Amino acid sequence: MAGERRRRGGDGARERTRERGVRREREQQRGPGRGRVALVVTAAAAALALGLAAAVAEWNRWSAAARLVTPHPAPPALPPGSTGPLASPHRFWGTYRPHVYFGMKTRSPRALVTGLMWLQQGEGGGSLRHTCEQSDGLSRYGWLMHDGENFGIQEIEDGGLVLKTEFVKRAGGEHGGDWSWRVTAQTQGAGGRAPLLSLFFYVATDGQGTLQPQLENGTRLAAVTGTAEELGRFTLTFLRPTAENGEDPKYASYNYLEAASPGLHRLTEVVRSSLSNRFVFAPPGGPRRRFFAVDAFGGLPGEPPRGRLLLHQVTLEPPATVEVTFESGSAAGRPGRLAGGVLSAALARHAAEFERRFEETFGLGRKGFPPPQRRFAQAALSELLGGVGYFHGRSLVRSPLQERPAPGPEAALFTAVPSRSFFPRGFLWDEGFHQLLLARWDPALSREVIAHWLDLMNAEGWIPREQILGEEARAKVPPEFLLQHSETANPPTLLLALQRLLPAAPPPYLRRLFPRLRAWYDWYNRTQAGPLPLTFRWRGRDPQPERFLNPKTLASGLDDYPRASHPSPEERHLDLRCWMALASRVLAEAAERLGEPAGPYREMERALSDNRLLEQLHWAPELGAFADYGNHSAAVGLRWQRAAPAAPGQPPPAPRLVREVREAPRPRFVGALGYVSLFPLLLQLLRPDSPRLPAVLAAMRSERQLWTPFGLRSLARDSPLYMQRNTQHDPPYWRGSVWVNINYLALRALRGYAEAEGPQRERAAEIYRELRHNLMANLYRQYGESGFLWEHYSDSTGRGQGCHPFAGWSALVVLVMAEDY
Repeated sequence: MAGERRRRGGDGARERTRERGVRREREQQRGPGRGRVALVVTAAAAALALGLAAAVAEWNRWSAAARLVTPHPAPPALPPGSTGPLASPHRFWGTYRPHVYFGMKTRSPRALVTGLMWLQQGEGGGSLRHTCEQSDGLSRYGWLMHDGENFGIQEIEDGGLVLKTEFVKRAGGEHGGDWSWRVTAQTQGAGGRAPLLSLFFYVATDGQGTLQPQLENGTRLAAVTGTAEELGRFTLTFLRPTAENGEDPKYASYNYLEAASPGLHRLTEVVRSSLSNRFVFAPPGGPRRRFFAVDAFGGLPGEPPRGRLLLHQVTLEPPATVEVTFESGSAAGRPGRLAGGVLSAALARHAAEFERRFEETFGLGRKGFPPPQRRFAQAALSELLGGVGYFHGRSLVRSPLQERPAPGPEAALFTAVPSRSFFPRGFLWDEGFHQLLLARWDPALSREVIAHWLDLMNAEGWIPREQILGEEARAKVPPEFLLQHSETANPPTLLLALQRLLPAAPPPYLRRLFPRLRAWYDWYNRTQAGPLPLTFRWRGRDPQPERFLNPKTLASGLDDYPRASHPSPEERHLDLRCWMALASRVLAEAAERLGEPAGPYREMERALSDNRLLEQLHWAPELGAFADYGNHSAAVGLRWQRAAPAAPGQPPPAPRLVREVREAPRPRFVGALGYVSLFPLLLQLLRPDSPRLPAVLAAMRSERQLWTPFGLRSLARDSPLYMQRNTQHDPPYWRGSVWVNINYLALRALRGYAEAEGPQRERAAEIYRELRHNLMANLYRQYGESGFLWEHYSDSTGRGQGCHPFAGWSALVVLVMAEDY
């Protein structure tokens, strides 16, 4: 062994070299294997990380999708069952179908609906009237009196035909009581024999309830008996027509239709498809005339039946009066049928009470307004009240994390609508303006509407800006506008109305509202924050800027009002910042009333009302006005793009207007003086002694900029985009027209500055007086000439523009007349 050790010792260096070589060979042989193992481990780790990331992303998408359609966890602002017939019998029945010329329903998810259609008989059958359509070309229609609860009078002019529709409700029983209608038909204009008139009175269900016809002589539907959810038993009676005096009988032909209905949204089609001209009107001693009447209904393609329709047709020669009575089976001890002289007396009593209450509320007689102007104001309020609807269904919503839209939770909404013809559904930013007027007329009604809106909130605190609930509402909306995007806000104008209601609002009501108000406020701060502290940015601007002269900002409510030409995360939107200052103020006031911590809201209000910081972020020296900030080019325009050559045998494609940018955008203030520039004044954030207030007042009073004989225009005449189209198919909207809602805010603010100590006090008072006169005079003049309130008004002629009737925020003229701000 010693020899062995010595031998190794004697050859030590050579042996160590040999061993190192062997080890090196072995390591080289093992090296690729170890590398492969390391690669496998690394790849597995990467795959695991990617898988986890994908799982997290998928979880986030799933969570966002779930929260998108999950109602907010706070207790509902509206106590469950509070809209039913027992808790709220006086509001259970109403004219809650604003999209039809005349109809009533209950505040039920699947309500029994009633309505009126009419047809002036002609050679080709005439035009069947049912839903309010601008294309019908009616001379005028609208409620002249409506108290929002028990009574209403409406006049409709359709060519030479004048219809008066009246209703009265009578309390009793456990299902909302009784009601009666009176429809009076007259003709005006050219002499000679009047065309035959057919009135169609109907009752329909949508998948629930029973209807049983009660016939006379096999052709006249004398009554309908039935049952329905939340209504119990009821009887609907169609009385025989009378002459104008309401007493003498009137000859008429009768037809009726009993049909399976494919849905309430298709009732017009059901009736139209069932018409036949095989019937003859043969009054004693008069000429025989053929007319169209309901006959047989064979169904509509692609629509399985799910409800029932019973319809009573009365064909007669005007003038005539027809009455319909609804009697609840649970109303015992009624004094008699609400018809004839009893109905006349009830209508007269309610009309007198409406006149008394209107004067007590608004005092226009005491202010010296003559009767025609008072009747105009009554009609404006009444059309807004008559446009209150009850909707039930699901919104179609989508999150940025989702590829496909999803139906929202089942929801109900009690709300006014901007326009019975064009926008017969709920709009979030419109509704705050509606409630400024309705809160003055009926604070309890307004509180209920606001609670309904807040109960639409999802788990994130988001309220969709447009509410398209139910098939009847959906039928009036183009498919591309059905989808609501969860990143898109709308101005929180409900807080304007809530601020008015706060002093007298019952504490339990405010306590139910407050968690949702807080969640809504937090949602704005979380999702609409701007690039710098205390700045804000509307999300959801049009994603394809090359298609638009200036990409729209629908979230702001001001649609095509000029913003930064190139949307970017660096934008600072002035109007949203001002809305958030208002929100902070109202949240603080609500918290203080409830004894909740108000400090954070007051702190935010002070920060957002800091005039020095406001100027630093939004005063544009080159414009001499407050403005947005963003990535903007002033050198943009629309030009016709030559179409590509047509394929062989195909017609040439039409040229189209596209945007041309002649100067690269850069971060700067947006050179547009208009409504957005006024927001620090409109929401009264500017101090009365602000050095910027004179310039803002000067821009308002400058005819070169915002002043017109009809109200303040939306964009200055010297602005580059004044009255410019936004696309080939989009005419200017908020680029010059006079809008009543912003003019109301301007008058409200001017009145405030006129009453506050400050160097501009007299100037503000002077502009207030002139602007108030101009706005009132033009709206009254246009109503007299056209028969309608309009969506907006021309800044050059004062003529009504957009859709009509528009007794949404244009009805604020009543508060302007009353000087009630």
